[in-house]
Amino acid sequence: MDLTPLQNDRAAGTLVAMAAGDALGAGYEFGPALPDGTPVAMTGGGPFGFAPAEWTDDTSMAIPLAEALLDQAGAVAAGQPVEWTSAARAWSAWAREAKDVGAQTSAVIAAAQTLVERSAAESKPTAADFTAAAADFLARTGRGAGNGSLMRTAPVALAFIGRPAEELARAAASASALTHADPDAVDACVLWCAAIRHAVLTRELDVRVGLPLVDPERRSLWEERIAVAEASRPRDFRNNGWVVEAFQGAWSAIATTRSADGPAHLRAALEDAVRGGNDTDTVAAIAGGLLGAAYGISAVPFEWRRRLHGWPGMTALDLQRLGMELARGEGRRPDAWPAATHFDHTPYVPLSATDVVEHPADPGVLLGAAPALQREDYDAVVSLCRVGTEDARVPAADHARFWIIDSAWPEYNAHLEFVLRDAADAVATFRAEGKRVLLHCVRMESRTPTVAALYGAKVRGVSGLEALEEVRSVLPAASPNRAFMEVLRRA
Repeated sequence: MDLTPLQNDRAAGTLVAMAAGDALGAGYEFGPALPDGTPVAMTGGGPFGFAPAEWTDDTSMAIPLAEALLDQAGAVAAGQPVEWTSAARAWSAWAREAKDVGAQTSAVIAAAQTLVERSAAESKPTAADFTAAAADFLARTGRGAGNGSLMRTAPVALAFIGRPAEELARAAASASALTHADPDAVDACVLWCAAIRHAVLTRELDVRVGLPLVDPERRSLWEERIAVAEASRPRDFRNNGWVVEAFQGAWSAIATTRSADGPAHLRAALEDAVRGGNDTDTVAAIAGGLLGAAYGISAVPFEWRRRLHGWPGMTALDLQRLGMELARGEGRRPDAWPAATHFDHTPYVPLSATDVVEHPADPGVLLGAAPALQREDYDAVVSLCRVGTEDARVPAADHARFWIIDSAWPEYNAHLEFVLRDAADAVATFRAEGKRVLLHCVRMESRTPTVAALYGAKVRGVSGLEALEEVRSVLPAASPNRAFMEVLRRA
């Protein structure tokens, strides 16, 4: 589907914000509710010993769904049912080594493998084996409404951005039924997927938009549950291992922090989701998927994206790629940004333009154009334009990438002031670590001098416009567009 720049930003942010919430909550899982205002950070740890900024089973289980949907982009576009066997088998392999697997999910995976062993027809379980095992688990125990399918459902919403809502509902239901067949789990996935799809398309946060997709006899029940969430706080849902209270906790975190907007709302809601206690990573991951869909990757601060990682060896950049490819609906595009190993800037600047100048306020910051990435005299990079995955010669954690289009029109850049300031803060973070930083855009004419001026204002303690004049002493061609200039005037 052809998306606008802001819709692309939101598609890119859906899985990244989901994983950020997941990693944020990992260190607090199964802990008590925390008082309002308690600091929350990606410290890692928790009962399963996750590394700082490492996501948990919530995001790990979402990734095979995303991969399966990408492989079947043609089938999705043709309105055909999704075949989930590749995802089911990936979960089986992952569960053997995973630090944490939900109790219901683990039971279904084991039961599906038992079905295979009894039939001897296949050596590995299929989606049908999983669905049968999940249905049997519900029938035997009456406990099929854990939160394990809702936590991983976001990729389904992205893959069906351009398809009828009814097709999205069927896919969300079938993805849930792989391990969680209870109607509460199925409904929750349908409602949350519909809300994510709506948020990417419109920026609106509306969890009721999917109610027409739910069985008419259950709509009033969900209306009541949503209303309760809006009148409560995340800490009020202590049984958030149950999908209904996980749904309510996530929506409560979003609905009760709406005095903020954009990046501030995303942060406030995710931190409040974690402060709710108990299944913190899952509630924050669920909330993160919807918040990222509404506000985009531009709203996720660099400090959260920097070291975000997890199974199967992916980072925030990989999740950005998955989100964008799913929403495009064209399957995998390894030669297109952000997946491409190299990005061609030669239509705008020659490859020979590798010269840099030192920042007038800090010689440890090099200002350059995109070809300066070929140099070897830097330890960290702050990129303000599209670059390839292998263009910078630094580890991924030392490469800060920002979604900024050199345009004064508001329909091109989300949260412009936040992003520009976040980029300047990234420069400051790297410098505080003793790194020599390359700050660049395509031609170092608009984006680079703007962020350089914001950094200079921070270092010198002067206004943004005064800092810009200092930058112009070394970049005489600096000409930030009028939207960037407005940000500098406020600095």
